[in-house]
Amino acid sequence: HTTQHTHNTHNTTRHTTRHNTPHSLSHLLIVVVYYLTFSESSSGTAFPSIFDTASVSLSLIIPAYNEEERIEIMLKEAIDYLEDRKLNYEMIVVDDGSKDNTTQLALNYSKKLGADRFRVMTLDQNQGKGGAVQQGMLHARGEYLLMVDADGATRMSDLDKLLEAIRDIKHPETGHGIVVGSRAHLEKKATAKRKWYRSILMHGFHFLVWSLAVKSIRDTQCGFKLFTRESARVLFANLNLRRWCFDVEVLFMAEQLGMPMKEIAVNWQEIPGSKLKVLEAALLMGRDLVVIRCCHTIGLWRIDSAAKKRKKTE
Repeated sequence: HTTQHTHNTHNTTRHTTRHNTPHSLSHLLIVVVYYLTFSESSSGTAFPSIFDTASVSLSLIIPAYNEEERIEIMLKEAIDYLEDRKLNYEMIVVDDGSKDNTTQLALNYSKKLGADRFRVMTLDQNQGKGGAVQQGMLHARGEYLLMVDADGATRMSDLDKLLEAIRDIKHPETGHGIVVGSRAHLEKKATAKRKWYRSILMHGFHFLVWSLAVKSIRDTQCGFKLFTRESARVLFANLNLRRWCFDVEVLFMAEQLGMPMKEIAVNWQEIPGSKLKVLEAALLMGRDLVVIRCCHTIGLWRIDSAAKKRKKTE
């Protein structure tokens, strides 16, 4: 496979890398990307790989598409939380081909905190939220990796509960473990406020997820999920979907591999400015659920054999 990935690190600096790789994973394209070090040299430094040993305690992966109006509040809250707890962390903002100033805003934080603490990955073309999350995960350094939405809908302090839970469920031999932030406890309240057709679509989607894919997690779509490094390595190296239902495919593969999972209630509020078109999203997500089930069942999509072997030893 050959892939080209471009990362804009500065107004006058562009790094483009074409990288050939062996077919070690059935469909994973390995790319080399760069982050700006803000030194006198204009050359970038290559991002690390999820296949390296962890070098920080926690990585925050923040996918962002045209989020200049909303992301700053979330970044400030996250940095205050992490600094207050004196965690050894990194933050990776993955700009998914934004047409606004999302990258420049994020780079300002990288200048303040340093590129070792705060990194920005800019994708030339929009890949979808799943593609952005996947790129961030595959180049993170953390022992634990948190996927978190740029809108700040989930309170960052809830990470305390997720970290405690993942340490409890982490498999002692494989290191696997996933904790999913959940809004299921808010469902009745949300249904009362939601328009009738949105409630029908929501319940229909939940039924399809349960019947076709994931049975152990009620809220598969909350953008607040914590993974051990070992789980992220397997799941995001094998992820096929880049857009609507990538969360479902990740959790579906985790169930198939018998990874320990737990759902934790989190504080969540709807933030104005969502770009979601409800009817279009419902149709595409329904399609993707069928695709997940069919492609994994008939073997078109296969989880890396090394991951399957690990399951047998659990």
